[in-house]
Amino acid sequence: MATSGVVVLLADLFGWLDALAPGGTLPKVTLLILSTVTVFLLLELDRLKKLDTVQQKVDALGPDVNDKVTALETNVGTKFTALETSVGAQITTLTANVEAHLSKLDIDAIAQRLKRQHYGGVVGVHSRFPEEAFTGFLERAGDELVILQTWIPNLHHVKAALRKALVDQQVHVRILLLHPSSPVAGLRDEALRAVRDPALAVNVKASVESCLAGLAQLNAEIPPGSRARLQVRLYNSLPSIAVFKVDRHFLVSSFLHGQLAIDSTQIEIDGDDTVMGEEVQQELRTLWSIGKDVDLLDWRTSVASISL
Repeated sequence: MATSGVVVLLADLFGWLDALAPGGTLPKVTLLILSTVTVFLLLELDRLKKLDTVQQKVDALGPDVNDKVTALETNVGTKFTALETSVGAQITTLTANVEAHLSKLDIDAIAQRLKRQHYGGVVGVHSRFPEEAFTGFLERAGDELVILQTWIPNLHHVKAALRKALVDQQVHVRILLLHPSSPVAGLRDEALRAVRDPALAVNVKASVESCLAGLAQLNAEIPPGSRARLQVRLYNSLPSIAVFKVDRHFLVSSFLHGQLAIDSTQIEIDGDDTVMGEEVQQELRTLWSIGKDVDLLDWRTSVASISL
């Protein structure tokens, strides 16, 4: 075909082709293109043979290559499984170490300590005396109950809880009341009448005596073995705060004009080692030290014998 292409070109140059096939330009071009392609293929024949040789070698290596690929995949899979197992083991070990370190930290205790440092021990504020909350504190008491008041207006509400604490829980109960004949009783009378209707006036002296009578009745109702755990003292001083303390839990209020302390705002404090807890504890110690014991078996005679 290459030779024919050369002949066609020469024939065309000498005009022989036109004589043989007048107007045959298209066949001339076609024949020329075919001749060119043929020449190119002849020139590349050796390279095509080399490709055949490469293909033969690849075909010959096919099974071996497949085996090697399979072996490589198996090896990689094995190593990946081993790596995954190792990483998993390390993660498990790390988790165990973290949990071990965290277990040494008492998160609740740390949060409680930070709260005490920030708020001075205050954990809540109540609009008035929370009798249900106080009863709950008393039911869980294991050490002592301390009450500082002029008198206990809600004694009839908490008497059953007091009896249970004294008898069943063997809790020590210390109560500080204002001496009914103290000049402070008259001042408190005036403070309670300052902004109230006179018809609603409270007689502090009579209220203290009524409270003492209620405590004497409670003392008589409990077994003799439990009576030593109930102590009542009278103080002749100006109280700064009213306190209901159960173990390390406090309910603290103020003696405001025109209303009883139990009807005033109650500050709930948790912890006698907090800033506010220590201040309240100091006030309780001070008034207890100046107070005089009352014999509840004959409270009237005992009160009368206390000199102001």
